[in-house]
Amino acid sequence: MANRRFIFFDVGNTLLFPNRTRMLAPLPAERHPTLERWQALERRTKHEFDAGMTGGKVDHGFWWTFHTHLLEELGALDDGVRTALVENTQDSANWDQILPGTRDALERIRRDYATAVISNADGRIDAVLRRCGIADCFQSITDSGIVGHEKPHPAIFEAALREMKAAPAESLYVGDVYSVDYLGARNAGMQAVLFDVAGAYREQDLPRVGSLRELEGWLRDESGSSPLPSLRTPESGGCGNPTGSSRKAGAGKPWHSG
Repeated sequence: MANRRFIFFDVGNTLLFPNRTRMLAPLPAERHPTLERWQALERRTKHEFDAGMTGGKVDHGFWWTFHTHLLEELGALDDGVRTALVENTQDSANWDQILPGTRDALERIRRDYATAVISNADGRIDAVLRRCGIADCFQSITDSGIVGHEKPHPAIFEAALREMKAAPAESLYVGDVYSVDYLGARNAGMQAVLFDVAGAYREQDLPRVGSLRELEGWLRDESGSSPLPSLRTPESGGCGNPTGSSRKAGAGKPWHSG
């Protein structure tokens, strides 16, 4: 394996997470699913979506399928409500929940690697990353809404690699959907690891981590470097004012989740 020098990150369900209150606004608050139920729906949808993508037959987008299952569980399937839910989910501004310690972990990772973003988004993911205070952690941001190709198309990975002057074999991609992120990166010649917070792939023999802290440990184990320092306590788990900005916006997946 070539020496790893570059790490490219997905955004949705990897760096930033859904603002479920805003996304689910078309539904009465008392009918919003719990986080546990949301993640169960995410696992089910990923399995179905991956099967369709790898089998060459996908009738609907990821979030159409996700919200169909949600509404069916609620006994409230309605085309208008489903359309509104999908539109809310595909709005990058509604992916603004950042976990405590995210910036600290990214700062540590970029001491050893050049870091960048590849996201299926709506052309505005750089602004969301700035608002959440982590855009300046990346040397480039490639957004599908700007590039015109979504993951898993190789063109979006190639655009990001060119921007970073990175060789595919020296590059790792970190994302949450097997058929879109993992296979897309591997088919572009990159290394890949799944960021599996919901546990959709825990039973599969695939490289996976459940947090940035686990990613740091995985990178350390792969390189044989020294143990991690202890995590610092973050000042806030929410979006903050950025200390800098990204250099470039670029490409992504049908705002699946980033």
